Amino acid sequence: MFSLLAQATTEATVPVTGLIALLVFGIGFLLILILKAKIQAFLSLLIVSVLVSVGATFINPDAVRLIGIGKTIVDSMGGALGFIATIIGIGAIFGAMLEHSGGTQALANTMVRKFGQERAPWAMLLTGFIISIPVFLDVALVILAPLLYALARDTKKPLLIFGLPLVAGMAVTHAFVPPTPGPVAVAYFLGVNLGYVIMFGVIVGLPTAIICGPWLCSKIATLVNVPTPKQLAGEETKQELNLPHFGLIFGLIALPIALILCGTIVEQIATSGMDAGLSKAERGAEVTRLLNDLPTWQQVIHFLGHPVISLMISTLMAIFFLGTRRGATREQLVELSTRALGPAGIIILITGAGGVFKGVLIATGIADALKEIFADSGIPLLVLAYIFATLVRIAQGSATVAMLTAAGLMTSFAEGVSQPVLALVACAIASGATGFSHVNDSGFWMISRYMGMTEKQTLKTWTLVSTAISFVSFAIILLLGLFIK
Repeated sequence: MFSLLAQATTEATVPVTGLIALLVFGIGFLLILILKAKIQAFLSLLIVSVLVSVGATFINPDAVRLIGIGKTIVDSMGGALGFIATIIGIGAIFGAMLEHSGGTQALANTMVRKFGQERAPWAMLLTGFIISIPVFLDVALVILAPLLYALARDTKKPLLIFGLPLVAGMAVTHAFVPPTPGPVAVAYFLGVNLGYVIMFGVIVGLPTAIICGPWLCSKIATLVNVPTPKQLAGEETKQELNLPHFGLIFGLIALPIALILCGTIVEQIATSGMDAGLSKAERGAEVTRLLNDLPTWQQVIHFLGHPVISLMISTLMAIFFLGTRRGATREQLVELSTRALGPAGIIILITGAGGVFKGVLIATGIADALKEIFADSGIPLLVLAYIFATLVRIAQGSATVAMLTAAGLMTSFAEGVSQPVLALVACAIASGATGFSHVNDSGFWMISRYMGMTEKQTLKTWTLVSTAISFVSFAIILLLGLFIK
């Protein structure tokens, strides 16, 4: 089922050799721009997209013309950002409300109390797994660093005993569970329902976090001797008496996920008897017709389960309960929301540029050339997705860029594949993009700084943990692939 041999092959209609050579040049040049020239990933992706498009006008002039390149770039950017920018923007405001109110610390503190200090590593693992759904990994690490230091001092245990499980949990959901930018973008590029990505992201991610959590992290922590760092400037912990209730925080995070899953279930039931041989356009029209024929109450559930609607509901509730009800003025809430959109804007632009790269791969015929090259290779679809993501991740460091690039390369293989299988492909991309963190990864340096480790110590600890996450999650994906059709 998952072998590329199962994909229908056609006679070569594009100059495969030339286009594949152009793709290799494009990815190689992208790495040079990001790693050597130190050009921002957004601009680097756009530059490579333009150069690849221009090169394709000589190799495959029937597919792309010089005068149409600008339109392809604009259309691809607009198509990608219509959905993705909305999700990331709303999610950034949601995360900012959790951060400002102390919701992140409330979640962590409650977990530690429930588990007790002896099992605090498990509390940190679950905290990281939950909190990284709405809050960016680097922000969550900054917020929770004082708690890690306090645990290390109170228990007289090494900081890494608590720190490594925390970042392991955060890394898993950051890559596997929407609405974080990477999986949202991959889901959009592959055309898979976000509910399926959430469902399989949790099914794959939670066992992975448990397997790669406290037990493995405690073993790896013994490889180095790291003293507990002093409190870093500006990292004061909020007074616990002023923190929001754990149940409120957990409910706000769980609400959009539950709504999206309910909407996905309604859609799956409505479309269960649909002809699998329909084209993408025909499928879209048929899905719309079937959903319009549903009873009103099911249409309401599907409406509330749309990712934009569900996340907006939860964000508005967060603004009210974590902002207004806690004494924040309207001016403070506006300032907080505006400030949150700054970092989100960078991610949105990079994601849009990834959409441009994907659009160029399709418009130039490179996507079709890739499909023809691998159609007879016998490489399973999931393995191919994992390899693409892993290679880009190792080469340039950013998990998000690796996921965007791999999703663009896998676009041509998504035609005619079922939604559950595409969700597994998205997970395979996330798996490959999570592992092998090293010195070209910004997260590597964040973890090194906040855990008080040298580069060598970080390579011996965090790099091993991230690689274990990649291998374990991919093994689970392959196992699921035996049963999902």
